[in-house]
Amino acid sequence: MSKGFLIQKIEIHPLEVPLIAPFTTSASTLEVVNNLAVSIELTDGARGWGEVPILPPITVEDQASARAALADEAGLLAGRNAGEWRRIAAEIRERIPHLAAVRAGIEMALIDALTRSWGAPLFRFFGGCEDQVVTDITIPICPAAAAQDLAARYRQAGFTTIKVKIGGDIGLDSERVRAIRRGHPECRLILDANAGYTAEQTLALLRELRLATIEVALLEQPVAREDWEGLGKLAREAGMPVAADESCRSPADAIRIGAQKLAQVINIKLVKSGVVQALEIAAIARASGLGLMIGGMVETRLAMGFSAHFAAGLGGFDWIDLDTPLLLAADPIAGGYCAEGARYRLDTNSAGHGGYLRVRG
Repeated sequence: MSKGFLIQKIEIHPLEVPLIAPFTTSASTLEVVNNLAVSIELTDGARGWGEVPILPPITVEDQASARAALADEAGLLAGRNAGEWRRIAAEIRERIPHLAAVRAGIEMALIDALTRSWGAPLFRFFGGCEDQVVTDITIPICPAAAAQDLAARYRQAGFTTIKVKIGGDIGLDSERVRAIRRGHPECRLILDANAGYTAEQTLALLRELRLATIEVALLEQPVAREDWEGLGKLAREAGMPVAADESCRSPADAIRIGAQKLAQVINIKLVKSGVVQALEIAAIARASGLGLMIGGMVETRLAMGFSAHFAAGLGGFDWIDLDTPLLLAADPIAGGYCAEGARYRLDTNSAGHGGYLRVRG
């Protein structure tokens, strides 16, 4: 392997961006993104970019612990051959198995640097199935009137799938979903409880919505991560596909979900497992006859761009949930994909994912 593929430098940059409006789920409320950007430079000058999302308690890491772990890994990775990216990922997983967001950020930057060195767009590295994706758009937990206004605005902007955050109160959640349906009568609806409900509460909400003649296209992580019984009950009884998100963080989880028929769809988020294990989860899901969804935490176009290339390259993702850059008040990223409403057109003329942080100073 050419000496040009050796890791020369790893840098860590703050990635702090306010949201347009507070983003409330059953687990947390976020007003400002406080992520970290990671860049890896190779000896041939190629520079790749990744992102570490910080969203406690959903991520184990806070910004301080993530920065410390990244600094430790930077010292260990200097001089390593980027072409050994799978081996490097396995070694990092052994050292910091509990810090999945840090591992994901490093793996993103490493693979991005390598493909930039090769002069290859990232989606081609992953298989080249597609060169664009169409995302949904998320409406957080908010008053029904605000949700209806957002739905009408998103309809005008061309979004055909709306993801609705639920999990706080059945009555308020039902009111919000009905308001969204009034604002966008034709949209495909995803309900995402972020593990905030029990199986019985979920079924009660679905009964209310059916009385209002509202059918849901996908039910995402309605119950707690370890509530395998509740997840399986809903997979059998909800009358719609159930997506496992928090319940699928590893290939072992994916095997269990497929073998025990605990869901119909797996939501792959690079931040939950890293890139290498995400590839394994996708393969297990396909072999098990499960549908694929790609999602993320609240991230900028660095991580969302990488995830878009991942899903487009592999192909076969029926559910695309990469909308969070559209919810930010500013875009700190230059280059990368072009967003045309819900459609992300990947940069087919640039190597890697094409995006990079506008570093100040």
